[in-house]
Amino acid sequence: RTTGTVVDDQTIELKLYDALNQGLPPGNHINVTSYNGAVLLSGEAVSAQARQQAEEIARDLSEPPVREVYNELVIGPPSALSSRSNDTLLTTKVKGALLAIHHIPDFDPSRVKVVTEGGVVYLLGLVRPQEADAAADVASQVGGVRRVVTLFEYIR
Repeated sequence: RTTGTVVDDQTIELKLYDALNQGLPPGNHINVTSYNGAVLLSGEAVSAQARQQAEEIARDLSEPPVREVYNELVIGPPSALSSRSNDTLLTTKVKGALLAIHHIPDFDPSRVKVVTEGGVVYLLGLVRPQEADAAADVASQVGGVRRVVTLFEYIR
């Protein structure tokens, strides 16, 4: 990603956090992750309506533009602090495991964004298909990971 794209992703995240806090009822726990203009909404929404509203708010962001929205919000109360701490630990473990991928020439684990919510690992990034497969395989072998969801964009 270019420096401009990284800045755009950070801007998208900040604008969406603000818009979600203003536009949704209280009690949600929503994480916003942007990678190359693709937005992942993860966490918990208080209702199906709040979940749908969050997606609409994300899709409506025009500057910088959001290219894609992955709405992985579950309906329910906000997760416990212990669950969030476990997710942080799993993210760290998966990032460490990605560093061990040596069998693919030129694989750069910094091109893979790892987000964990409720033991589910989401992988985003700009990778080749072989790199995506290796990253998903390695992530799935980390203890405590319930499921791996790949949201990659493929490059050649």
